[in-house]
Amino acid sequence: MGKILLLEDDQNLNETITEFLEDLGHEVVSVTDGFEAQEKLYESKYDLLLLDVNTPGINGFDLLKESRKNGVTAPAIYITSMNSVEDLEKGFESGCDDYIRKPFALKELKIRVDTLLKRSFYHASEELISISGNIKYDIKSHDLLIDGKVVTLGNKESKLLKLFLKHEGEVLVHERIYEHLWDFDEEPSDTALRTYIKNLRKIIGKDRIVSIKKQGYKFVTDK
Repeated sequence: MGKILLLEDDQNLNETITEFLEDLGHEVVSVTDGFEAQEKLYESKYDLLLLDVNTPGINGFDLLKESRKNGVTAPAIYITSMNSVEDLEKGFESGCDDYIRKPFALKELKIRVDTLLKRSFYHASEELISISGNIKYDIKSHDLLIDGKVVTLGNKESKLLKLFLKHEGEVLVHERIYEHLWDFDEEPSDTALRTYIKNLRKIIGKDRIVSIKKQGYKFVTDK
């Protein structure tokens, strides 16, 4: 499940998409104006952007292009009725990851949203994320490096580290971590989560993962 920014100026469609995604368990921040979307982008971090192209204030193309220059790395899907090759080219050049053309089935939207949310890192300016002086994370190979050597992590610990790195400095509540770590046919366990946290702390340092009482955990680096 993810936190999604939705920009769609058609009020009915906006409400339909918002309700649909919230029913799936996503957190949706919905706006109908490009300038309002711009403000929301700098107030918070998002896991995914759903952007209409022809919107009041600032259009989706310009909004995304500017946000990419300012370090917004969340994957983006354009929602549009445009269908020319030129529009497609312009959209991808501005930094989008996918397109969905109006009218569309909500099931198609779900497939595209799920596909992007399952991936790890987008539009990062560096291949290596620095966790501390001698600990790095390679976003292409998904390897944890300590003093330049690959350190093997368990499956759950690896998923947990990726989640923390994508949301550095944010408080991740237990429920959100459960949704990311455990598949639908697995039973989440607070005891197991504490074990994965403990294992990760042994490798990257205890102070990197801060426990927030009765809420969840926050990941911090030396940056």
